[in-house]
Amino acid sequence: MPPAGGVIAQTALLRASRWRAWEPVLWLVAFAAPLVLRQYAAIVNEIAIVALFALSLDLVLGFTGIVSLGHAAFFGLGAYSAALFAKYAMPDPLLGLAVGIVAATVVGFFASFTVQRGTDLTRLMVTLGAALILLELANKFSEITGGADGLQGVVMGPVLGKFDFDLEGRTAAYYSLTVLLVFFLLARRIARSPFGSTLMAIRDNRLRAMAIGIPVGSRITVAYTVAAGLAGAAGALLAQTTGFASLDVFEFHRSADLMLMLVIGGTGWLYGGVLGAIVFKLAQDFLSSITPQYWTFWLGLFLVVLVLVGRDRLLRPWTWFGIKKLDPRLRGDDGL
Repeated sequence: MPPAGGVIAQTALLRASRWRAWEPVLWLVAFAAPLVLRQYAAIVNEIAIVALFALSLDLVLGFTGIVSLGHAAFFGLGAYSAALFAKYAMPDPLLGLAVGIVAATVVGFFASFTVQRGTDLTRLMVTLGAALILLELANKFSEITGGADGLQGVVMGPVLGKFDFDLEGRTAAYYSLTVLLVFFLLARRIARSPFGSTLMAIRDNRLRAMAIGIPVGSRITVAYTVAAGLAGAAGALLAQTTGFASLDVFEFHRSADLMLMLVIGGTGWLYGGVLGAIVFKLAQDFLSSITPQYWTFWLGLFLVVLVLVGRDRLLRPWTWFGIKKLDPRLRGDDGL
């Protein structure tokens, strides 16, 4: 008979892995958006791409506790790999996506050994340095990458040989949403497994995790490598749906915006990156249309209020009046 602690842990994992009632609704709304709101299909595509990018960072930051300011390195590597493959080899989107994922995954594997030691400040500098190195390499080999002018003339073939990329961006939106859903399910499976529990143990207390026999180094390597592959997939989607790749994909602001999305949506629950991407991109689009010169001021003000007031008090109206949240066991769910 298994020990009581093991039964409780197994029950908790099974309960956490169950789909909430609102989750299928969220994905149905997402997939209906390009059809219902045709004029906003391009924005839906952008949101899906940055949501996948934010999801990749949440795996290493929210679940493993590894701080990174250079996640754009894998994003940019995936973008250039997919764009170069389409221009000089084959224009097939799925093969190009696979090439971008493989390239980012391989580099992520070797980069994972640089974040296993040191403090958070050390990891910030190391990860930022990796992105800057790749940025300079892309600029240096301008005869291949296009340098500061970017890699132009990238033409993609139809998805699955049937769905051409249209000017409205609906095919691109559905393509990106489908890839996002597939990798979200993968990330969910990882996070809600015993492996994911060991990652959270490492995040909470690395020394204690080592003391109970968790192979911390290998766990960090796997998590960081998988996250790099997801970031590479997001970069590949950007290059394929825009037909262009430039040095901008390696820039610091990519990683900084990613951090802001996780600040908005929260870390350690996967949907934080999706929610943060939706809020960030919609706020960026709305504010820039009203005040093209000062939209960053209003977005910054929102983030300051969010940090000072707290996400819980903004997103959960009952806390405005000092009403405490009901215990999840009384509500019958584990959701927000």
